Amino acid sequence: MELAPGVRVAVTDRHGGISVPPYGSRNLGGMVGDDPEAVRANRAGVAAELGVRGIVFMRQVHSADVAYVSEPFGDDPPALDGVFTTEPGLALASLGADCPAVLVADPVARMVGAAHSGRPGTEAGIATALVAAMAAKGAAPGRMVALVGPGACGRCYEVPAELRERVAARVPETWSTTSWQTPALDLRAGIEAQLRAAGIQDVRHDARCTIESAELYSHRREQPGGRFAGLIWLA
Repeated sequence: MELAPGVRVAVTDRHGGISVPPYGSRNLGGMVGDDPEAVRANRAGVAAELGVRGIVFMRQVHSADVAYVSEPFGDDPPALDGVFTTEPGLALASLGADCPAVLVADPVARMVGAAHSGRPGTEAGIATALVAAMAAKGAAPGRMVALVGPGACGRCYEVPAELRERVAARVPETWSTTSWQTPALDLRAGIEAQLRAAGIQDVRHDARCTIESAELYSHRREQPGGRFAGLIWLA
């Protein structure tokens, strides 16, 4: 899918790979638990399907750390939750199984970025940190377009009341209530608010809830399980 002129995005699902249950079948996540060779084959298959020269996978640790990249990290990536590039054909991946991906592009500066914004990352402001890092390299938030990927929705993401209070104190828009009337967090609303506060006006959504969508992996719905990816690259 084209997010902006010359910018492509994709969200994988759990089908079309070679991993066996409970990781079946297109697990792109960390190689702990699943067969590492199956994960490598799944990742290579996605790269071939997208027609990119490589994919950057991070070792996601729920931080607000961001780095510029020009090539894939390989099997031992550094601990990061945001990456950005100006390299054509290099896809950036944010893995998830309830945590939304944040995919950002400035089509004029020819710069794209990806972040993993779960609950701790949203609280820490990883989306804001990604926009700031890209702006420091010449991108303009006013020209940027963002896509927030699938994640656990505010109707399903139940949390203790104390946790809701703490996160909402940092990101008020995350305050939510489940469909069964218990405390919850709406990460999607919080991420959008952070992106808009950083200057991005064009914020789009893949609004699928991972807990409700059987075609996606969900850590809350099934453990152990795999990871899907939100990807962005320059054509």
